[in-house]
Amino acid sequence: MPYSWIDTQAPGPARELHLWPYQSLPSRGYAAFIGGTFLLLLVPLVPLLGSILLWGLLPFLVAALAGLWLALDRSRHNAQVLEVLTLSETDAHLVRHTPKGDVLEWHCNRHWATPRMHDKGGPVPHYVTLRGGGREVEIGAFLSEEERLALYDELVHALRG
Repeated sequence: MPYSWIDTQAPGPARELHLWPYQSLPSRGYAAFIGGTFLLLLVPLVPLLGSILLWGLLPFLVAALAGLWLALDRSRHNAQVLEVLTLSETDAHLVRHTPKGDVLEWHCNRHWATPRMHDKGGPVPHYVTLRGGGREVEIGAFLSEEERLALYDELVHALRG
């Protein structure tokens, strides 16, 4: 699961929940995929070596490789999200680090914080939010449907326990 509970060393019993999007392509795999694609794109160029047709085909192959590189790079950048929910004896504090570097925060009394599951009507099925302190904030919207269901159950247990 792309989230984990951590018991902190802060005074009093405090727990932290760290959530992040699943990254199916690690850095090594990213480099290997781009390198392998480059080698495969060279295959049609081998019979054209020494021909004027090589120069006609080369810009399209370079554009295809550049487009793939940019798309994968954008996808990796958009997945640089981290959400940290800290639960102390009295407080619930959610911090979201966005890909742009923004830090969004939500804070409320733990006893008033309630997780809510929106089966329909949210941007994703089984949309999970936390409500309290006069606001309702999303949590884990980037998780898969099964992971959001499990997250909701764990949040209910953690906030009531």
